[in-house]
Amino acid sequence: MSNSTKNEFEGYKPQSIKILKKFGAKTWSKIRIKTKSNTIPSEGIILPRNQFAPDGFVEIKLKNGYNIGIPLDSTTEIEVLSQEPKMEVKFDPTKISKNKKLPNIALLGTGGTISSRLDYVTGAVIPAFEPSELYTAVPELANVCNLETDVVFKIFSENMKPKYWLKLAKNIAKKVNAGVDGIMIAHGTDTLAYSSAALSFLLSDLKVPVVLVGSQRSSDRPSSDAAMNLLNAATVAGNADLAEVVVSMLGSSAHDYGLIHRGTRVRKMHSSTRHAFRSIDSSPLGMVRDGEIKFFTEDIKRRPNNDIETTAAKNIEEKIGLIYGYPGISCELIDFYVDKGYKGLVLAGTGLGHFPNDTFNSLKRAVDEEIPVVMTVQTIWGYTGMDVYEPGRKMQAIGVIPGQNMIPEVAFAKLSWILGNYDNPVEIKKLITTDIAGEITAREPMNGYQILQGVEDQINFLK
Repeated sequence: MSNSTKNEFEGYKPQSIKILKKFGAKTWSKIRIKTKSNTIPSEGIILPRNQFAPDGFVEIKLKNGYNIGIPLDSTTEIEVLSQEPKMEVKFDPTKISKNKKLPNIALLGTGGTISSRLDYVTGAVIPAFEPSELYTAVPELANVCNLETDVVFKIFSENMKPKYWLKLAKNIAKKVNAGVDGIMIAHGTDTLAYSSAALSFLLSDLKVPVVLVGSQRSSDRPSSDAAMNLLNAATVAGNADLAEVVVSMLGSSAHDYGLIHRGTRVRKMHSSTRHAFRSIDSSPLGMVRDGEIKFFTEDIKRRPNNDIETTAAKNIEEKIGLIYGYPGISCELIDFYVDKGYKGLVLAGTGLGHFPNDTFNSLKRAVDEEIPVVMTVQTIWGYTGMDVYEPGRKMQAIGVIPGQNMIPEVAFAKLSWILGNYDNPVEIKKLITTDIAGEITAREPMNGYQILQGVEDQINFLK
């Protein structure tokens, strides 16, 4: 394919190019298209196609801002309405002056949907982390804070690693001690809860809020939650009387408020909905609506009156295994982690914290080799109860440590921190079973678990 053809049909493949050429259409053509399966014509601008996308489709941007893919075949009819110039998002590079009345916030970027915009030249999502870019994309930020930004990573959140948590913690400590009023961390939502838990342990003596924030839908979509989540997180980071790690994400499908979740008690509970995050075995600390913060509890760490130094842990242990129990799980899986030199294991057991008897010898081997083994529950809600049934008692006798009501990924992050900084077995066990950052609670809220599965109107509460 010649360079001129590539430029006219960016990302498209032979079958699609043949049909587009037939009607004189190319990338950035404004078209009206009709097919056998899509008899009502669609109107939009042809966008570049992802190089990994299958042949036989055209991608257009509709007037309402959505991108759709339309199959191309022998029934396709295309009318070229005009040839549009290449779309590029332009940001005003003018320096933004600081407002002395507003808090100074540092926004650390790690990647993810919230820290990106659509590049219409390539059709790809790219980072957008200059302050001028963010203020242009979300101009309301200028009424909330003075923003400085720093790109720490440019990764999808599934590529996050424990060593990155440590680098992030050290960066946060440096900026907090330099005098910022709050920290925001833009993060992909898939592993956001892992990172919030890890930072809760890696940072000591916090004196400002550290607020992790993400978005479920990219900023080029009309239904994006990025702008509201950023505004809510900035409000919390700059103004909340809070000195701990939290997550701020949408709290309802109505897009009208955000919830503030403790960093060690939060989990992403839906793969795609915008209000995907929930506090587990707990209630949210508070909410943000229209720039106002309301706390639901007094059980929060407040900004200290004295000037203390925030510190980050020196090390982190990366060789921690997280193993979910399931029917038929083999002892070989546990032996694998031991053989590969893993330093700690977190088990997500069934029920009250159970693993099959077949694995006990391997669990004993791990404990005998001074590998801490922590039991959590895969039910997500609830506590380990390893004194109730005989298998639980046997595992405790072996040396498996009950993880109380730590969420499995929180126990994973906590063990990574502990084993990176402590080596005394007695001290390690004590730290595992001690509440450090709200990861272990004395009780769960009475109404926290009640989920009626969409049948509220069919239940008579008076009977």
